[in-house]
Amino acid sequence: MESSHVTVLEVDLKSLLHNLHYFKSKLSNNTKILAVVKAFGYGSDATKIAKYLEPEVSYFGVAYLDEGIALRKAGIQIPIVVLHPQKENSSKLIQHQLQPNIYTLSLLESFIHEAQKQHLQNYPIHIKFNTGLNRLGFTQKDIVKIASTLNNENAVKIVSVFSHIAASEDLNERDFTLKQIHAFKNSYTEFVKLTKQHPLKHMLNTSGIINYTQEAEFDIVRLGIGLYGFGNSPNETKKLQNVFTLKSVISQIHTIEKGETVGYNRAYKAASTIKTATIPIGHADGLFRQLGNGIGYVYIHNKKAPIIGNVCMDMIMVNISKITCNEGDEVVIYKNQNHIIQLSKALHTIPYELITAISQRVKRVIKK
Repeated sequence: MESSHVTVLEVDLKSLLHNLHYFKSKLSNNTKILAVVKAFGYGSDATKIAKYLEPEVSYFGVAYLDEGIALRKAGIQIPIVVLHPQKENSSKLIQHQLQPNIYTLSLLESFIHEAQKQHLQNYPIHIKFNTGLNRLGFTQKDIVKIASTLNNENAVKIVSVFSHIAASEDLNERDFTLKQIHAFKNSYTEFVKLTKQHPLKHMLNTSGIINYTQEAEFDIVRLGIGLYGFGNSPNETKKLQNVFTLKSVISQIHTIEKGETVGYNRAYKAASTIKTATIPIGHADGLFRQLGNGIGYVYIHNKKAPIIGNVCMDMIMVNISKITCNEGDEVVIYKNQNHIIQLSKALHTIPYELITAISQRVKRVIKK
């Protein structure tokens, strides 16, 4: 159902492409890119982004089965890696030609069983090693069992072996990261020795591309948040272009007299006569309730308007006493990366959480 909500998220595809090319410039020409479009394309529109980027990348990465199915139904043809499949997904993964990340022996055995049942040969899968993030993945101790499961087995084929750096953005953790890279190289070497397979290998995410290409560029990199305009430092972010602009309009303007209150629980009390604007966006749209009471702000005619009172489910009220504006005028909720970063800091969180929280009732407007 098409949203008629006047609050819209503009997604700038040209900026997205600029960001992709920026990261490509840091890589060797033959390094493949896996573009991560999980979580609805980091809160934007995964299918639109994937269609736009498909000629530019080698793989797409999603978290879960349904995200991969949505891309296939949208006509995406290139390989799609499902990073967190479950055993019960095996049949549908194969049905939609999705490539699973295998991270446990039981998942490996289950998927091989399904592939055999469907009389498949060399179905592409990926193997993940845990080198310190301690979230998903095999350990080096598992390689003997993996090899014994895979050897003399042609139902599946290992396309890539990979791992995930725990703190690639934090150079204070460089020693730990180098230990992870060393552990991954050892695991890969042993894997090749015991399985006689030579799959692609990869370890770097966005921050890894910025900080560790010399040590661990390997064959593929996984580009996520960097695509959407955020580096691992203010200096890197400045080199990227803004992809997200969240906009709304002024629904109504009020004059609030001294002593009157605004919003639920009468959270704001006017110390003098002020003007307020009511804007149709609230915590049900992904604007966190903690941004109320002067913590967050929006832009109206390029001027800051602080949010006053509590954020409602569907609306906010802002102080426009120093801004000349009218009902129906445009309001910018997220102006650029810096604005998103500042709001994130006010919430003691990261931009990932803000942008992926934008509700599906907010209409996406794709700019090409």
